[in-house]
Amino acid sequence: MIMNEQIKASEVLLTGTDGEDLGVVSRDEALALARKLKVDLVCTSLLSSPPPCRLVGRGAARDERNRERREERKREQPAKVKEIRLTAHIEEHDYETKRRQADKLLAAGDAVQLTVKLTNAKEGPAAKELLERLTKDLSGVGKKETGIQVSGKQASVKINPI
Repeated sequence: MIMNEQIKASEVLLTGTDGEDLGVVSRDEALALARKLKVDLVCTSLLSSPPPCRLVGRGAARDERNRERREERKREQPAKVKEIRLTAHIEEHDYETKRRQADKLLAAGDAVQLTVKLTNAKEGPAAKELLERLTKDLSGVGKKETGIQVSGKQASVKINPI
């Protein structure tokens, strides 16, 4: 983000503090107006001629730049995978609690690994049915990355946020 004296163009397309169009003015006029109003002159794009600039309250431009950097860093990081463990024979209230927990994690941008612990081989179909129900209930905020995998002592599925 280019601000104040860093702007090198001789003329700028100026927008006021309230979004009003002030037209094409010289850089020096724009800087003088910014000083008079006690605001910053911020260049929004260098790709056009004259470059569009706007008058922004002091510190607001810096805050916006920091916010953009934070969001960029957050986007660069891979999504975290959070595991939610269940049992094949779960009560309805407990199911709703786990569903809300998974919903919240997916809405926050984290992937969710749903794992159902099996105590015997006969629980496999019940676990698969439970995971299918849960993935269907979470389809609004997440989509399955893997199919439901039933193996040995557990059944699991990974859901990524939309």
